[in-house]
Amino acid sequence: MNSTALICLVVGVVVLLVIFLAAAIKIVPEYKRLVVFRLGRCIGPKGPGLVLLIPFIDRPVSVDLREQVREIPAQTSITQDNAPISIDFLWYYKVFDPVESVLQVQNFELAAQGIATTTLRSVIGGILLDGVLSEREKINLSLRARLDEVTERWGVKVTNVEIREIVPPRDVQDSMNRQLTAERTRRAVVTESTGTREAAINVAQGDKQSNILKAEGEKQAAILRAEGEKSAQLLRAEGYQRALEAIFEAAKQVDQNTMTLQYFETLKSMAASPSTKYIFPMEFTSLISDFVKKNDVKGK
Repeated sequence: MNSTALICLVVGVVVLLVIFLAAAIKIVPEYKRLVVFRLGRCIGPKGPGLVLLIPFIDRPVSVDLREQVREIPAQTSITQDNAPISIDFLWYYKVFDPVESVLQVQNFELAAQGIATTTLRSVIGGILLDGVLSEREKINLSLRARLDEVTERWGVKVTNVEIREIVPPRDVQDSMNRQLTAERTRRAVVTESTGTREAAINVAQGDKQSNILKAEGEKQAAILRAEGEKSAQLLRAEGYQRALEAIFEAAKQVDQNTMTLQYFETLKSMAASPSTKYIFPMEFTSLISDFVKKNDVKGK
């Protein structure tokens, strides 16, 4: 009986020791911190690594320091021009002060979600419907700035806000579809007119180049014709020159009587025309006297 009681006592001590060690030793990852409360008083964050606590006296609260993302479900908001619009978005946050995130707010995520929805309605209420549809980045920045102002006192930094979907009213969607169709038609007409204009320009440029080439060809042909005519005239002039030289050389061999007889024959042919006028040069008598004298000499 004594041995059984001793064994039970040893087992009980071991169990209590295991429970004590499990409650006293905590291993904290790098991305977490333990905010420790000792008898209800915060003694600061602990970790990372091995953390020793006093069982039943210290109460740890784990805080994740990694960047978190949360989804805000679709919320119906009223724009400045009284158009209902449905928007859902994602927001990203990161705890930079684990103690404040535990001490300043009871349920941070629930509180942040409520702040996000009310802030969204406030921001959308100050923007016209066209602005909501076209200025998404501006709304993201405004939401992030306002959320960050609230969550900063909780030791949390809002790093980013991204609107995921904007659903305008049905009539606005129909109007947007009609506008999109008209815009596509306009672009098609502009593209077609641009193509027609470019084609006309290309044709005009082709005609211009053709006319330029034709004019250059005619110019070259005219130059070649002029050069050919010039060469022909030079050749004709050289021919005339040579012919005159030949005639002159032949004339040197003709005596005076032959020249006189030829002169008379020319006058005879001129006399064949009834309207011919005779002009007797001054040397005509001298030619006759020379001719008579020579004939007399030959007769004697």
